[in-house]
Amino acid sequence: MTLVLRNMQKLVKLNIARLETEVNILRKCFGVEQFDMSVLCICDEEMATLNSAYRRINSTTDVLAFPFYEGLEPGVLPKVDNPDEKILGDIFLGVSHISDQCKKYDADFDGTLPIMLTHGMCHLLGYDHETEAQWRKMYSKELQILDEFNKLTGKTCKPLTAVGH
Repeated sequence: MTLVLRNMQKLVKLNIARLETEVNILRKCFGVEQFDMSVLCICDEEMATLNSAYRRINSTTDVLAFPFYEGLEPGVLPKVDNPDEKILGDIFLGVSHISDQCKKYDADFDGTLPIMLTHGMCHLLGYDHETEAQWRKMYSKELQILDEFNKLTGKTCKPLTAVGH
């Protein structure tokens, strides 16, 4: 199904073709190729606005996810008969923030994007990390997906480790 990928910021140079390939590999790893989704790469100002409006946190962040279906049991795909309703949702990547964090912690920016996407896709599929138990379940899923992604791409991506990230 359809993937909408848009780079709506100008500060950080992105390889959109590689990002699209990686999103599609992750969709395959998650088993959600039949669902529509969007990935929007935005600047810190737009990310801070979204974070404030939807999470009441007045700062930028790395990734926000807005699932089409609320209240999914983690990892259970929605049962959808109408092809027009096969939608996962939207992921917003705060690429400036991600880039700044990568510089701060001497991490590879291009290698971090699939980790952020995996984190966002987990949120689209009902995973969360508000409690230790939720975080453990989400971390386990991220580890499984990134292991599969790494086997397909030769990368060495690992999940985020901070509780409540």
